[in-house]
Amino acid sequence: MSDTSPVITLARTESSLVEDWGVIDYEEALERQKHYVAQRKAGEREDTLALLEHPAVFTIGARTGAERHVLWDQTRRAQEAVDLVKSNRGGDVTYHGPGQIVGYVIADVQQSRDLHRVLRGVEDYVIRSIAHYGLAGTRRPGKTGIWLGERKIAAIGLASSKWITYHGFSLNLDPNLHHFEGIVPCGITDGTVTSMAVEMDGESPDPVRVKQILSEGFESLLSEIR
Repeated sequence: MSDTSPVITLARTESSLVEDWGVIDYEEALERQKHYVAQRKAGEREDTLALLEHPAVFTIGARTGAERHVLWDQTRRAQEAVDLVKSNRGGDVTYHGPGQIVGYVIADVQQSRDLHRVLRGVEDYVIRSIAHYGLAGTRRPGKTGIWLGERKIAAIGLASSKWITYHGFSLNLDPNLHHFEGIVPCGITDGTVTSMAVEMDGESPDPVRVKQILSEGFESLLSEIR
């Protein structure tokens, strides 16, 4: 595996690791995740949380018909400098870009073998994290992700290989919300997308502090999903 994006260790315990991958292309990050999953299967790596940012990209999940929810054609995407990538995560179409924190959770859940539990655990983890900013995130029945009323602030999309999870969540700190107009995000037709900055009256949260909060909460997440 060839890497071009550096890795910084943010936290380490006996059984877990939190890394900062900086800004990294989606496809490179996917290959790195696959490498980490192989290492985790072989017992050569701890459960790992990778925190990162992607250049602007629409990703198409594994849900049948997800590609229909890409609204911008190739010409418009080129004008907006937004890439398009087919992903192997669960879910529909989503957007990643500057101003988001993406978290990839590479964890062994052999003991629980319950991916629904993992999904709900990741949702609870993000809800706890944004509560530090006075934001009361919730779930919506029948929908994944984190919501403030009918406004979606974080997307969740997971995959697993022999009970090793990967992919994870994307949390909107202060992204270009205009880019969400190029898709039907996660197939949503009865809601909108928001960000922490919008909900905090234009005050953009410090990404270093948000990563610290996410890092500090990772062990609690693992205790819920393992």
